[in-house]
Amino acid sequence: MAITEKQLNQYAELIVSIGVKLQKGQKLVVNATTEAVELVRAITRKAYEAGAFSVKVNWSDDVVSRTRYELAPDEAFLEEPKWYAAEMEELAENNLAVVSVVSSDPDLLKGIAHDRIVNHQKTYGKTLAKYRQYMMANKFSWCVVAAPSKAWAAKVFPDAPEAEQVDKLWDAILSSVRVNLENPVAAWEEHIRKLNEKSHYLNKKQFKKLHYVAPGTDLTIELPEGHLWLAADSDNEAGVPFVANLPTEEVFTAPLANGVNGYVSSTKPLSYGGNLIDGFKLTFENGRIIGVEAETGEETLKNLVEMDEGSHYLGEVALVPHFSPISQSGILFYNTLFDENASNHLAIGSAYAFNLQGGTKMSQEELKEKGLNQSMTHVDFMIGSDKMDIYGVTVDGEEIQIFRQGDWAI
Repeated sequence: MAITEKQLNQYAELIVSIGVKLQKGQKLVVNATTEAVELVRAITRKAYEAGAFSVKVNWSDDVVSRTRYELAPDEAFLEEPKWYAAEMEELAENNLAVVSVVSSDPDLLKGIAHDRIVNHQKTYGKTLAKYRQYMMANKFSWCVVAAPSKAWAAKVFPDAPEAEQVDKLWDAILSSVRVNLENPVAAWEEHIRKLNEKSHYLNKKQFKKLHYVAPGTDLTIELPEGHLWLAADSDNEAGVPFVANLPTEEVFTAPLANGVNGYVSSTKPLSYGGNLIDGFKLTFENGRIIGVEAETGEETLKNLVEMDEGSHYLGEVALVPHFSPISQSGILFYNTLFDENASNHLAIGSAYAFNLQGGTKMSQEELKEKGLNQSMTHVDFMIGSDKMDIYGVTVDGEEIQIFRQGDWAI
């Protein structure tokens, strides 16, 4: 069934009050596609009702974006968006909150020359490096959410009648963020509490390394001294809690950049740069990716790994039970926001400073010395299944099973 006005308002309220936990007098930036107009309008209203100083919407459009990649001159993808970077840096330094609404077609850039996509990503990554550092250190509140688009819904539900596809995707999204429950905000508060129980246990153990074993996977990941496991919510620089992803089912930390060895295989497709990557395997030696194989999208994956030096290493380790609600729905979303919350996952690229004790107060050089990876990118990919076992190894060599056949063993 189509989303109701009540559901739309409940979703917007959840985003504003739990997602970014907007404070009176705060500035809000919303990044969204033109297919999310109704949700953006609802978010804007809820934000002003919560006391927002201003709400600025940065619109994008899939058709316009595709046309640019098809027809713009090559030099256009090398132009640095300095004006945009300056604006976002200034806002980030002055009481900012950001909501990003994802809804683009997973195949948006299929067939586009790889060098155009790569040049765009490198140029934006380099120019927005400072703003990204602010985000990775939780200087401000930020939240990623979703709304359906026709193309995305058709990808997820290809066998449904065209007239029903968007409604079915709305139902799946609302269920994943608990808007289908009587009191979504209260449901999220309880969900956060349960996830925090797992992070507290892991923080107390302070495992020296993790060992992943599954079909196509035998991987050891060392963890830096003083690492912090976090769950759904984090605190921004002002101490205000926020939830960076709606939905979220993960408990995550940062790996030791040069402490990853072995190989790992994907269990779900990865939508990256407007292209799908599937059936891939990465091999690591002393943290660095030394082998890349993929059944689909191998060139795209290799371009991701070659983005910069840091994209040859991992920046995130996330634990998600295979029997989470999104996984049990049986829906493949072709969108990392959802698919990562149905599966244990890792991230290529930059680590979050807040995953280290005192990390948000450290310089980039200090974080690097502590073993945290730095990159202009951060891309999650899914590796979990009901056949995955994970063991934590303490500094004393004690081995404790923390995942058994894809579910928590603690």
